[in-house]
Amino acid sequence: MTENILIIDDNEDILEFLSVVLRDSYTLHLASDGEIAQNILDKEIIHLIISDIMMPGIDGFELCKLIKSNVEYCHIPIILLTSKNTYKAHIEGLEVGADAYIQKPFSTELLQIQIANLLKNRRKIKEHFASSPFEDVRIMAHSKTDEAFLKKLDEYINNNIKDPNIDIDMLAGHMFMSRTTLYRKIKSLSSLSPKELIDLTRLKKAANLIACNEFSFYEISKMVGYSSQSLFSRNFLKYFKMSPNEYANSLPRE
Repeated sequence: MTENILIIDDNEDILEFLSVVLRDSYTLHLASDGEIAQNILDKEIIHLIISDIMMPGIDGFELCKLIKSNVEYCHIPIILLTSKNTYKAHIEGLEVGADAYIQKPFSTELLQIQIANLLKNRRKIKEHFASSPFEDVRIMAHSKTDEAFLKKLDEYINNNIKDPNIDIDMLAGHMFMSRTTLYRKIKSLSSLSPKELIDLTRLKKAANLIACNEFSFYEISKMVGYSSQSLFSRNFLKYFKMSPNEYANSLPRE
């Protein structure tokens, strides 16, 4: 999957320059101000933002602060570009939540490495969460806002885990979000659809129950909301690369 990058700069030459540098590696969305950027964020799943600081209206600092304080977008890494070569400006950028701060004029190689590293680190965290039976969902949180969001979401799924009919509508109602907004948030944060996140939460709960060594696989599948033990076993193998029986045999026993 090609990641989506949002570039925000009021200078058309800079937008064109960055487009030429990055378009072969990423899907790009361009905005000349904060309002256009907001409209793009409301419609697209954005994986990283590059923003200039010196812009009319809402500057890069204020835009970064707004994005990082909004539960819908706060997980998106932000790179700030600036011609301000001062320690104070650098500190201000970090204080408003920027993930990286690059001074102009900058090396395109440096920018590309910074982008690649930020996205690679996020992918590693997502992959580790999805493949590890015991990893908590909050490992994917990149802020306190994200942590609170994921905690609330995870608690709701676990409290209703026996219900085989949990779906995105139920999650959206509980999280006070529209279906579309919740889908974008979960997909961008975890690379999973809401349905996949529900399935994975069921399977992680099942892994904990298997480790207790008190229930049969059939009982566990029912306890985590599966109507079919065969589907439970297939999904367990899909995510954790081992069957429930293989997983049980891999656990240390007293």
